[in-house]
Formats: sequence, C-alpha cells, structure tokens
Amino acid sequence: MLRTLITGGAGFLGSHLCDRLLGDGHQVVCIDNFLTGSRDNISHLKDHPRFSFLEHDVTKYITVDGPLDYVLHFASPASPIDYLRLPIQTLKVGALGTHNALGLTKAKNACFLLASTSEVYGDPQEHPQKESYWGNVNPVGLRGVYDEAKRFAETLTMAYHRFHGVETRIVRIFNTYGPRMRLHDGRALPTFMRQALCSEDITVHGSGNQTRSFTYVDDTVEGIVRLLYSKITTPINIGCCEEISIIEFAKKIVTMTNSSSMITHHPLPENDPKNRQPDISLAQELLDWNPQVDREDGLQRTLAYVLDKINHSAKTTYAS
Repeated sequence: MLRTLITGGAGFLGSHLCDRLLGDGHQVVCIDNFLTGSRDNISHLKDHPRFSFLEHDVTKYITVDGPLDYVLHFASPASPIDYLRLPIQTLKVGALGTHNALGLTKAKNACFLLASTSEVYGDPQEHPQKESYWGNVNPVGLRGVYDEAKRFAETLTMAYHRFHGVETRIVRIFNTYGPRMRLHDGRALPTFMRQALCSEDITVHGSGNQTRSFTYVDDTVEGIVRLLYSKITTPINIGCCEEISIIEFAKKIVTMTNSSSMITHHPLPENDPKNRQPDISLAQELLDWNPQVDREDGLQRTLAYVLDKINHSAKTTYAS
C-alpha cells in the first residue's frame, strides 16, 4: 500500500488531494498548522482508517514515523490577501518548508511533488504562458513574497533532483476554484459569489479587462495526480485555456445568482497580472490531460457550496 504525506493537507487543494489519494488506495498523512487551512476541510476524514493528521509547522523540522512513497508539498498561503498579510511566513514556507519537505523525501527515498504556481510567470510578457517562459517578476514588489518563494522552491527542488538524485515533480497550478475555497480569501470567484449572494457591491479591481482562466478543482487534482504518477521532472502547467475577463466574470456571477448587487471598481493592486492563461500542450501530450468540467457546471457546484456556507454561518450567528 502506498503511503503519502501532504503538507498543507487541510487547505483547499490539499484536502481534495487527500480525498483523491485515499480513493486511490493510499495511506495519507496530512500535515497542517491551520495558518490558512481549515479543520472543516478534513473533518469528514477523521475516522478514515487510512488517514492520519499531524498538526505541525513545516518550516520546522518534519519527523514522520514509517516509510513514505510520496511527499506532496502544498503548504503555503496562496491568495494575495493571505500572502500580503503573512509575507514572512509565506517566504519561510517556500524556503524552509520546501527544504524540510525535500529533506524528509530524501531520507525516506520517496518521490517529491512541489505545488508551484502560475505566479512564477509574474505579469507575463508572453501569452499564453509556456513552461519555457522565465517570467516577469518584481522581486521587491508586494507580490514578490509569494512569486519568489515559489520560484526559489522550484530551484531548490531541481537542485535536490540533480545533486541528490531525488525523484521530483513540479506542477504550476493556474487559477483553480471549487468547494472548500474560503469565502473571504480575496480571490475573485468566492469573493464575487459571496458578495452577490449577500447583496453587497461586487468589487472589481481596475477596469476589469484583465483576464484569467479558471479550472475546476476536480480537473486540477486529476492533472496533479497524473503528473505524480509520471516520470516527468520538468515543470508542467495545469490549468484551463478558456480565458475570461474579470468584468465579464463578475457579470456572469450576478446573472447566475439573480443578484441586485452593483459592480464597483477599485484601484488595481501593484504588479497585478494583465493576463493569465496557460499553454497546456505539455500536459496534453505527456499526461493525456485536458480539463473536463465545463465552466457552467463548475460554477453551479461551487455556488451550491458557497450558499451552504453562508446559510450555515447565518444559522450559527442567529443561534449564538
């Protein structure tokens, strides 16, 4: 039986990976310190016979008894509101956390997968972005704490692969959405849905003409798992090629929710990317991977989750 450790396993993506790998028959060890993760995301797994949880900060030395086959490093603040609020912690988990996770992988003779990000491309001058593009990142800008943490993590991963012979994978994850996203994490989709359902103004930064591509979580997880089981050591983009402007996206959410919310415009954050769309040719060719969940279906599933969270919060507030 394969045994897998997931750092940041109580986060949005990490918890979905716990589910998927348990479904694949793995034993799963989840590590999280709940800096941005949530106990709610893994509460349904507490009695699972092949699931165990360790509350730990991975910027400190990691000790896990027994063998490991895979180490998936997903611990990190991942939304702008989080890494701007937690800049030092973001840099530490990208550097010290990655070093500790790689050291554990080496000691266990396991395979390491790094959760990197489209943010390594910065505000891209190439569109769409291929894995061969080196990026356009401001190292002293506000977003640099996340961008450079992930770029360093990629470099450290490749150093362990080349120098120590550690088997490694690097996935560059583009905007992903779905159930278990935090409603106040500042990212466009949960923010727009929460605001629309609560009849608040929908806040769009800048003109809203900046574009993004959104991938449903099940598709992202499928791509990550295919990469994990492969022998590919170079970075691979996982994301959706269907591009949409932020203003169009906001209008879509208003229509979906039949909301009376007004769209308001706020200043564009520093170094906010104008475009974000992956070239997924390598994932298609090497992993036989393509997104399967269309946007309408994915948004409806996510909306049901957001509405349930809002209703639960309202009931809890009323009861107290």
